[in-house]
Amino acid sequence: MNRDDPADVPARPGASGSAMAWAKINLTLHVTGQRDDGYHLLDSMVVRAGVGDQLQVTSSPGLTLTVSGPNAAGVPTDAQNLVLKAAQWLDGGAGRGAALHLTKHLPAAAGIGGGSADAAATLELLTAHWGVACAHDPAQLGADVPVCLAKGPQRMQGVGELLTALPMLPACHMVLVNPRIDVPTPAVFAALTHKSNPPMPEGIPPFGTFMEFVDFLRTQRNDLAAPAIARAPVIAQCLEALSEAQLARMSGSGATCFGLYETAEQAETARARIAAAAPDWWVVAAPLLHA
Repeated sequence: MNRDDPADVPARPGASGSAMAWAKINLTLHVTGQRDDGYHLLDSMVVRAGVGDQLQVTSSPGLTLTVSGPNAAGVPTDAQNLVLKAAQWLDGGAGRGAALHLTKHLPAAAGIGGGSADAAATLELLTAHWGVACAHDPAQLGADVPVCLAKGPQRMQGVGELLTALPMLPACHMVLVNPRIDVPTPAVFAALTHKSNPPMPEGIPPFGTFMEFVDFLRTQRNDLAAPAIARAPVIAQCLEALSEAQLARMSGSGATCFGLYETAEQAETARARIAAAAPDWWVVAAPLLHA
């Protein structure tokens, strides 16, 4: 579902509601170290794209999950799904009920935080539907859940727990391309040769124009791109398909790549061209969201 479609219907105690689980895009991803427990330290500029899954809640005596949508195939409806896992975690054994329905638009294991965004939307909906507070650290559900709960562009550091809100970025649009392959995140991190790389600058400057923003991003990196491409060379083909963008880069640990464009028209032209050339790929155009 895109930003232009009607989506959010704020939930109230006991009432139905819906929330969007927007795609999470790592515009940069610097791996700056590794802790003794194996977790990697990151420095990343994270934004939301205006395409995502939709989660709906209605009143029910039991806790259930159903799934539909263009990318619903193979999505579990039991506690393996982060939606139910987040609901059970928030419920804390109290036995509350809710009928949850997930419309799955984002591909799974794609480096754009689909499952984490779904979990964040679950917490947003059920805290209102149940009239409860989220009393524990949502990072217990996954390192990307806190940034998916945050509004607006964020600088994400540490293992994902350190978030700093960034000023509004210039308006821009992106094309997201995924070749519909799974790239296991642990394997990509394990293949990373150097795990203590330079972070982003201590102070990220304000950007007055789209090109100032792009010029800054060009000086930054995604340190996981090389090991991901080594494991899945088709990622390089995705980047080549986006070569006309002002910036083309992989998001997260892959395999989704993004291209940045100044206007919606430029992004839509690129989307149509790539989709026609690679009809089996997932290709969408979406704005960068500022809130």
